[in-house]
Amino acid sequence: MRRRTPRLALAGLALLGSLATAAPASSDSLDSFDVRIGLAQVQMATARYLWEPNAIADGYIREDQCVDVPGLGGMGIHYVNPQRLGRLDPTRPDILLYEPGPFGRRELVGVEYFSADKEPGDADRPSLFGQAFDGPMPGHFPGQPAHYDLHVWVWRHNPAGMFAPFNPNVSCSAGSSENDGTLERIQQIIDDIRADFFN
Repeated sequence: MRRRTPRLALAGLALLGSLATAAPASSDSLDSFDVRIGLAQVQMATARYLWEPNAIADGYIREDQCVDVPGLGGMGIHYVNPQRLGRLDPTRPDILLYEPGPFGRRELVGVEYFSADKEPGDADRPSLFGQAFDGPMPGHFPGQPAHYDLHVWVWRHNPAGMFAPFNPNVSCSAGSSENDGTLERIQQIIDDIRADFFN
């Protein structure tokens, strides 16, 4: 009887490999195996949100504004989950980042973690994946507290760095997104998992 390698395990390795090829050369803490495993876990946990209606169903609320800055790149459209805000659970991000595409389509490009600044100075600055959060910074709209945040571009290569606030490869212009093969890789992983369960 031939032994079969579990395809779910191979799927995880495929996601880890995609992070290895997507990681830019920068000061990011991506040399650590633990950090790469953590980022692969984020990808696996958020793959369901490649289909935007799943994000809405899980309590993420879409903001109307798409954020980009000429010369720096974009953040995209923020989808905030009030129930997850400030919990800093790597596999349950506070915020999802989507880029607008053609025909009203939204493409998941990254995630963001948020932590309110509760103490003077930066004594309460959090970190994830070996990376200190950016901030503290004032709220971006009335009622939002001073805070720290960390952007993590697990679904779109960022030449500025995995944890940079802005991504030059993200734009608010509808239809600007180029297909880099990510969706095809995810579909192949899903097909492999289905084949493992149903064959």
